[in-house]
Amino acid sequence: MQICSLLTVVTWVLTASVGNAAWPEFLGPGGQARSSDTVPTTWSETENLLWKVGLPGSGSSSPIVVGDQVIVTCYVSGSEAKRQVISFDKTNGQQNWAVDFSIDYREDRYQGYITEHGYASNTPVTDGENVYVFLGKGGVHSISLDGKKNWSFDVGKGSSNRQWGSASSLVLFENSVIVNAAEESRAIIALDKATGKQIWRQDADMLELTYGTPRIVTLPNSEPELVISVPGEIWSMNPRTGKLRWYCESPMTGNVTPSVIVDGDTVYSFGGYRASGSIAVKLGGKDDVTDSHVQWTNRSSSYVATPLLQEGRLYWIDDRGIAYCTSAKDGEVIYKSRVDNLESGRPVYASPVLIGKNIYVVTRRSGTIVYAPSDEFKPVSQNKFAGDDTDFNASPAVSEGKLYLRSNQSLYCVGTP
Repeated sequence: MQICSLLTVVTWVLTASVGNAAWPEFLGPGGQARSSDTVPTTWSETENLLWKVGLPGSGSSSPIVVGDQVIVTCYVSGSEAKRQVISFDKTNGQQNWAVDFSIDYREDRYQGYITEHGYASNTPVTDGENVYVFLGKGGVHSISLDGKKNWSFDVGKGSSNRQWGSASSLVLFENSVIVNAAEESRAIIALDKATGKQIWRQDADMLELTYGTPRIVTLPNSEPELVISVPGEIWSMNPRTGKLRWYCESPMTGNVTPSVIVDGDTVYSFGGYRASGSIAVKLGGKDDVTDSHVQWTNRSSSYVATPLLQEGRLYWIDDRGIAYCTSAKDGEVIYKSRVDNLESGRPVYASPVLIGKNIYVVTRRSGTIVYAPSDEFKPVSQNKFAGDDTDFNASPAVSEGKLYLRSNQSLYCVGTP
């Protein structure tokens, strides 16, 4: 199975616009979670750390890279709490600019799962001209690459019945930025990139507890599809109008956090609680395609992380510290292995990324695990910054042979000196 041979047109266009060195969105170009770069497999505070910079607040959002900038979002607590978008020079870590967004509305209480991921969990996206950020109840914003606010849009101030906070990241399509505002308004909304005006909006109560990021896919000789996994179903929508193209039943109910994984004419989805599982669905079709397009379902699942698809296999480490490898052909487990040397609790939230020939998985408090895709789980290394005991919830970013990691305390650049 060759992922690269069937990358979507959308990925090609986005990569061309932001540059080959960019990591423009959650899990990189097209959400493919892969880079041909080579980065170190070992590092520490004294080895292969090119720079480190302290952050003013916490965040589970991943860094993105555009041009010579690394951009992150933070939640800054205090008497006047605020969210902040910050740009750093990717070569030396010096701050370029910061944009503040005051919190003049009521956030969900700091309890339950919000204490795990915080109030800055949505990864920005860029088209190479502006950066677009989703701040949950704080809305969607466009910021120029020199730190000027362009426009803002309020997506709602609601909460799900669990009040777990927002998590989905933005995606771009043609002239629009699309937001899964399931937590805030149980809606998916498309906004004009240039003006912030609403293009379309689709409301649905079934979006409640949908935390994954939608994906755009365009097959040869077919119309583009916006695909998202919601509790109990997978939907395909027309990204130009928001109209539903097809749907199918899925085994994942309760809540769905991982994003869908796209490979050629197939999407894979994981998640759910208490009814968890995984599913493979052929793209295309109309209306209910459960009987015609579902290729397989399986009990194996990932609760938080989005698995990595590589050469016909799906890899991830789940939030209980179990490393999985399953077959993309039928979902059957190839290996299931307990990961050693992990702190207790929920040890992994970040999604795996393939860099060169190795898989990199950031754990929350026990460093980054590096291992090769194979028939068994054999870690190459486990790299921890001894001076940082805060959570590392974010997935990494990669650009020009450098690895960017963020914790609730700091942003790190790892590379060969």
